[in-house]
Amino acid sequence: MKITYTARKVTLKDNFKERVEKKLSKLEKLFTPDAAVHVVVTLESINRQTVEITVRDKAMVYRAESTMTEMNDALDKVMDILTRQIRKNKTRLEKKIKSGSIDDIIKDENTEPVDEDKYEIMRKKQILVKPISVEEAILEMNMVNHDFFMFINAETDEVNVVYKRDDGNYGLLEPSAD
Repeated sequence: MKITYTARKVTLKDNFKERVEKKLSKLEKLFTPDAAVHVVVTLESINRQTVEITVRDKAMVYRAESTMTEMNDALDKVMDILTRQIRKNKTRLEKKIKSGSIDDIIKDENTEPVDEDKYEIMRKKQILVKPISVEEAILEMNMVNHDFFMFINAETDEVNVVYKRDDGNYGLLEPSAD
């Protein structure tokens, strides 16, 4: 696993990095050697420290984030969330998703505000979408811990969006000319 760190408003100490590597080594056997791990630590205020870990391996993305008063407590919580996500989705996804069917290569581009009277776009993302089933899209949405996921429906060959409803169920948005 290749681990990269990003520190925002804080300097990461070596003992924290060693602790991250020790905890991630327990999950190393579940991923290929090419897996990339990105650890982001943000000091929001004296009592709020956020740790975010994103693991990318082939077409799979696991992400967890936690904010607590102590950086190490936030790390422990993030590792618990990641472990639970992996355990829940790993076997089901291996059966359902063909190798390379979903690429979650996301490119972030910041945009400049255009006019104060207009809606302001704070962030723009471009995602590579490939044909997958609705069930695979729901699994992928749950893995990245988002409320919606855009994909190309393998059955209709059209862009669709699955989303998480307030009642805990899922919805599907399909394009229509009417």
